[in-house]
Amino acid sequence: MLLSHLVERYQGDLERLHGPQLLPSHRQALQAMRRCRRQGSDLMVLQCSNCEHSVKIPHSCGHRSCPHCQHHESQQWIERQRAKLLPVEYFLITFTVPAELRPVFWQHQRATYDLLLRTCWQTIDSFARRDPKLRGKIGAHAVLHTHNRRLDYHPHVHLIVPAGAIHEQRREWRSKAKGYLFPEASLARVFRAKWFEGMRQLGLQVKSTIPREWVVHCKSVGRGEKALIYLGRYLYRGVLPEKNILSDEDGMVTFRTKDNAGKEIIQTISGGDFLWLLLRHVLPRRFRRVRDFGLRHANGKRLIQLVQLLLRVVLPDRTEPSHKPAVLCPQCGGVMEVLAVRVRGMRPLLS
Repeated sequence: MLLSHLVERYQGDLERLHGPQLLPSHRQALQAMRRCRRQGSDLMVLQCSNCEHSVKIPHSCGHRSCPHCQHHESQQWIERQRAKLLPVEYFLITFTVPAELRPVFWQHQRATYDLLLRTCWQTIDSFARRDPKLRGKIGAHAVLHTHNRRLDYHPHVHLIVPAGAIHEQRREWRSKAKGYLFPEASLARVFRAKWFEGMRQLGLQVKSTIPREWVVHCKSVGRGEKALIYLGRYLYRGVLPEKNILSDEDGMVTFRTKDNAGKEIIQTISGGDFLWLLLRHVLPRRFRRVRDFGLRHANGKRLIQLVQLLLRVVLPDRTEPSHKPAVLCPQCGGVMEVLAVRVRGMRPLLS
């Protein structure tokens, strides 16, 4: 079932139920997903190089929250990050904030999301610099998520971190014992303190009572590749694949999610509430939810060269982007060539 059909059908209900809460970024996402690959959108004209059969294909909207788009971009990100992996053990560190802070996140999304990403990195960086076995500069890939598996609003950050750091003065690569990086309870305490200091500097306040115990998870993920693939799935494809939208009947949408244990959950809610469930996770315009810190920062070329020397490995300066798969002719199976990139005012009919 296409999400564009549901947007067209239930946008009025969404406005009636949640209109005052809709942000400009939400309306922009709605507009993009409504026209995604639909009649009336721009078309691309292709012709088979063998039998000269031609087709007109509607363009995708290209919005990063659309589940129908940017699968290729997601794969490219995974390939780029995979090429940067060092031949060391990696850890996936997840920082979460108490539920009492979620209203502040919602009201100040750009500021709090940015603060969350920076605070998570500052916590890891401070531990690496003080750790007796490391005392050096570490690195991280950080990814912001705004939802849990049930699609509830739940801001948190995942960091993929190598179990080692560079001591620049001594030109040493220092590693931790296998299977252990930093104590979770200590990470949580330092993260909490840095977060409140960041809130104070931003002038943000919380009226609710905040729990003293926060949660940070730190687990080994081997060479890091599987963790990258896991995170890459959620970067450019929206929060719910269209295959998980099961039915649309009598104004109610049924869809499939999973709980934290991986058990399948079937939910049915009104069409307007369904759209709102998805829109809550649309990020502010041009906000970067993926960031590289420390060793992997864009300005760290000198450190990367030192890593290459110390670990006797050559990391590519840049990776060649993979090409999108060819469109095959429905008649003979030949490769189709692009004749026109954008054609307006035409219906997407096969010729």
